[in-house]
Amino acid sequence: MERIGFLGAGSMAEALLKGLISTGSVRPEDVIVTNRQNDQRLKYIKDTYGVRVTRDYSELVGESSVLMLLAKPKDIGELMKRIGEELREDQLLLSVAAGISTSFLERFSSRKIKVVRAMPNTSCQVGESATAIAAGRYAGEKELDTALRIFSSVGKVYVVEEKWLDAVTALSGSGPAYVYLMMEALTEAGVKAGLPAQLSHELAVQTVFGAAKMVLKTGEEPAALRKKVTSPGGTTMAGLEVLERMGFADAVVQAVQRAARRSAELREENEAFGNS
Repeated sequence: MERIGFLGAGSMAEALLKGLISTGSVRPEDVIVTNRQNDQRLKYIKDTYGVRVTRDYSELVGESSVLMLLAKPKDIGELMKRIGEELREDQLLLSVAAGISTSFLERFSSRKIKVVRAMPNTSCQVGESATAIAAGRYAGEKELDTALRIFSSVGKVYVVEEKWLDAVTALSGSGPAYVYLMMEALTEAGVKAGLPAQLSHELAVQTVFGAAKMVLKTGEEPAALRKKVTSPGGTTMAGLEVLERMGFADAVVQAVQRAARRSAELREENEAFGNS
């Protein structure tokens, strides 16, 4: 079983810790955690999950076969300058830093370090993340298999080409926010139609959950399921006509496209900052 070092102790790190430990993918004694400066957070992580914590980066790197890079993107350059030459070719550097390419990380070491980049989403906190992973230049099937096992503990995992990760970030990384906005709108609409606020909220949440489950369980395309609930001249058709007139679908497409462009912009900004 691997020894895993967590470079970062925020909400994503905690979600992964919870998933890995609860599924038996790793033992608490095989995990060591550090962060930049928040000692109170480290104490919480230690007390809650029974893992080791340290302020010694060399200790963490030296003892770990898998390193989880969970620092903020703006801190990645400084962190990699600190640990880059301590990394070994038999280790896996698993980066969850948004907008940081594998090639950027690789250049901090004179060795052929194995890097896999991952883009989970916030649903990893409830074990339902949609995570995409991409291998760096020196990472192979063994490293991808390790990343698959780690992220499968908090949801579903998809292996992609790294060039797709800006689009992945825009779709599944930012996607929960689009869905939450729709839930907010459905709830508000229910209230304006005369429903009590709490009832409207619960109906909106369950409706979105049930619709997603229908797609998963039936295997049918969303378009086919939409047609099944849309009777000619009925209430659903009346509502859909308004959404089409207001450009609902096009707005979603444009939102994802803009988020993808922003992901690329942030990657360039983060890597330029990390080089400074």
